[in-house]
Amino acid sequence: MTKCKRMGEVPELPEVETVRRGLERLLGSTAVIRAIRLQRPDIRFPIPKELPRKLARQPVTGVRRRAKYLLIETPAGILLSHLGMTGTWRLVERGAEDKHDHCYLDLEDGRRFAFRDPRRFGIIDWIEAGGEAAHRRLKDLGPEPLGEAWTEDYLWRASRGRKVAVKVFVMNQKIIVGVGNIYASEALFRARIRPGRPSGRLTRAECGRLVLAVREVLSEAIAAGGSTISDFRHAGGSSGYFQNSFRVYDRGGEPCTACGAQLRAGALGGRSTFWCPRCQA
Repeated sequence: MTKCKRMGEVPELPEVETVRRGLERLLGSTAVIRAIRLQRPDIRFPIPKELPRKLARQPVTGVRRRAKYLLIETPAGILLSHLGMTGTWRLVERGAEDKHDHCYLDLEDGRRFAFRDPRRFGIIDWIEAGGEAAHRRLKDLGPEPLGEAWTEDYLWRASRGRKVAVKVFVMNQKIIVGVGNIYASEALFRARIRPGRPSGRLTRAECGRLVLAVREVLSEAIAAGGSTISDFRHAGGSSGYFQNSFRVYDRGGEPCTACGAQLRAGALGGRSTFWCPRCQA
């Protein structure tokens, strides 16, 4: 079986949404932060030193997701995090600390959440109350693929005149957020569109099929708890299982589940790409 050499995948929208739901459930509606403890500074970007002062004794008022960012809301502002490649938020026992823990979120009820990131590509940042729209990590993001703005008309207009491959196009977070390598491959297969097609050559009908396919594959992946490719874990420590439903991703050389043709593997935009030469002609 032929496999395309690939790097580890960054958690995409379904994985981040799964973590968000787990955190929301575990934190509940009455959580109050006693303290945040910064453990290791060697992460992708420096963790703001004012976090302990900003978050002390703050109630958690919500847990949201924007693109691939997790937003833990408090009256003072928002604790923003990005999982990078191996980051997790985990409920941990006292005394079970790990050398890869970058910070601890200690609650008034005695529970502790750890942001653990062995490969250190994650992000921890702070947004002052009222500053979300202008924050440097959020202000240029495109619409949510499960929201009302992701439509056939939007994709049609956004893609006009673009020469970039459609797979690279839909992975552009300024165009549509949260769709990474795995789900772009899977959605394009369902939409019967070859990944290397110039995005500007998409027909209206193809735009409509792709919008629907993106919604479907993301919704199914969320229901399955995301995809566990390497280190992804839920907030409670368990894994996702959507990888058991992949139709093309990481299946180069295997038969297509729809037509039986041998699936192809290659690269686009520096990322591994998988497609069916017959179904995605």
